[in-house]
Amino acid sequence: MLTGGHMRRRTAARLVTVLALVTPALVPATAHADTVSTTNATAQAATVATTNACVASVPEPGTTTPVRICYSLFQPAGASAAKTVPLIIHSHGWGGSRTKDPAAFKSWLDAGYGVLSFDQRSFGESTGVAHVMNPDLEGRDVIKLVDLIAALDWVTKQRPGDPLIGAIGGSYGGGFQFAGAFTELRDKGRTRFDALAPEVTWWDLKESLAPDEAARTMWLSILFAGGGKNLPPAVAAAFVGLVTTGQWPSGQAGRDLDAFFAKNGPAWHVRQGRKLDIPVLIGQGLPDNLFNLNQGLKNFDLALTRRARAKSLLVGYNGGHTLPSVVPPGFVTPGDPCSIALGSPSFGALAQRFMALNLKGVQTGLRGFGSYHLATADGRCLTQRHLIANTQYRLGRISTAVPVSTVLAKGPITVAGVPRLKARVSSLLPDAGAFFALSVGTTPLDAKIIQNNTMPLREPRVVRGAKRTVDLPGIAVDVPAGKSLFLTVSPVADMFAGQNGRVPNPLRLDDVTVRVHQVR
Repeated sequence: MLTGGHMRRRTAARLVTVLALVTPALVPATAHADTVSTTNATAQAATVATTNACVASVPEPGTTTPVRICYSLFQPAGASAAKTVPLIIHSHGWGGSRTKDPAAFKSWLDAGYGVLSFDQRSFGESTGVAHVMNPDLEGRDVIKLVDLIAALDWVTKQRPGDPLIGAIGGSYGGGFQFAGAFTELRDKGRTRFDALAPEVTWWDLKESLAPDEAARTMWLSILFAGGGKNLPPAVAAAFVGLVTTGQWPSGQAGRDLDAFFAKNGPAWHVRQGRKLDIPVLIGQGLPDNLFNLNQGLKNFDLALTRRARAKSLLVGYNGGHTLPSVVPPGFVTPGDPCSIALGSPSFGALAQRFMALNLKGVQTGLRGFGSYHLATADGRCLTQRHLIANTQYRLGRISTAVPVSTVLAKGPITVAGVPRLKARVSSLLPDAGAFFALSVGTTPLDAKIIQNNTMPLREPRVVRGAKRTVDLPGIAVDVPAGKSLFLTVSPVADMFAGQNGRVPNPLRLDDVTVRVHQVR
């Protein structure tokens, strides 16, 4: 068994490789005045007019100097005041910077869209500090860019000041889409975005980074290495504590983090009574062990109106922020079978069809709206109209002192969605915890967790028979004949390296039940 210290050393060994996979390469900044824009044609796309410039946005709290948000604007060939086109807004992942080369957007430009790619606050050439999608800061940065687009005579307007726009981007580049649209909805009663296509992004940032206040230290180490210097100093210091201890800080540090993450996602807006009434194509990774499928399902189910969901799609693929799970061992087959099943070779191509329908009214044969399209762990596409639990398994008592896998059902069966565990929980000492997932195998000894994901339960205080509910990682899996579906419970999990101190602190679970959506 690996201790927290061993797992943190393995995290460091993986860090450089994973950063290369999840963080776009930084583009060197070039100095220029805010009021100056430059227009040129690139060798790769000689007919595309490229403008590099910045807009002045809201100052940092406690200051009066406007923050500079810099962008590259690409005007496609033939676009003019007499022949207007819709526009796509794009931005980068955490620690990255905008895309300056129009060749990266060739398919969009050739299809007759303008594109604006921008550096988010504190990244690339933009100034300020990263507040991780605070509506009063990053949210208003996006609105400033929409205002800029609304003044371009070659961008199609639906009414004065209301440009025809969509948005694309993943992770942090998905977060800006929700931040911008929800902030406009809050401030103006409606959003000018007409369609969104966010990938592998979050519903609730604290819930993602530290579910049940148990830190995903493997990923937090990577995120801090990629952009910790961009955070406000007090938050950065609290973040270091979160990474090094594996637990949500107490005292002022914990209050700083709670306040910082309070508004930074769709969850806060929905609690305030807001929902988006526009079509959204959500791409989410089932083996994504930073922003897991649960986050995408909540965005689809809760952040959109019923009318919007009827025009929207959720596509789950076997990708995203992915690290292999070794403790406990996991499995997945990488790929995106559902974009293919929906008639596109990739999610990017699917997004372009989605925008063609919603920004241009072009019928491309796209179907499956209002449904969940999920890649199974073995790589096929499973489509479901709903994911409501319909089967319950009773397991009795489980101890978390050592890893254990308990059989739920024998194959062949298919299970999808978010399984839910309920139990009466007892502990002997404070700060007890365990990690849960469903798994597949022929015996408990060879069972592997589905799509490399676990979820924690942490008890900071001693409890006796406390009723608890744990949403397990969202999955899609075919359990073949000859294998079984198991509940795996482990005292440690490598994505949460360092939890429970140096020695695992076990829980006792009584009256355990697990509810799942079993495909009939």
